[in-house]
Amino acid sequence: MSGDADHDVCGMSVAIDVVGGKWKLHLMWALSARPQRFGEIRRLLTGVSEKVLAENLRHLEASGVVHREVYPEVPPRVEYSLTPLGVELAAALRPLEEWGERYRNELVGNLLASVT
Repeated sequence: MSGDADHDVCGMSVAIDVVGGKWKLHLMWALSARPQRFGEIRRLLTGVSEKVLAENLRHLEASGVVHREVYPEVPPRVEYSLTPLGVELAAALRPLEEWGERYRNELVGNLLASVT
């Protein structure tokens, strides 16, 4: 977390610190279905590098919304899942996803029109 004074004023700043960036919302979506292994997440989120995926998972874990479970097997198996806090956050994000689905065509059309 950035630790600036905005966090005292606006809960939105705290939430954006947790899920802001290109991949964290996608990670929340991927983990909301079920616990996932690193490779499974990487296959779901095409275009993310291993380094960026690992960094984002560590950030979400540090924020308390993702749990990392290491199983004592050979080779070790690691699964990522949402914590109760993460499940609640995923539920809060669902209306945003629904809004995006509802207005997808209009929004993409607007973005394409603004580029040309």
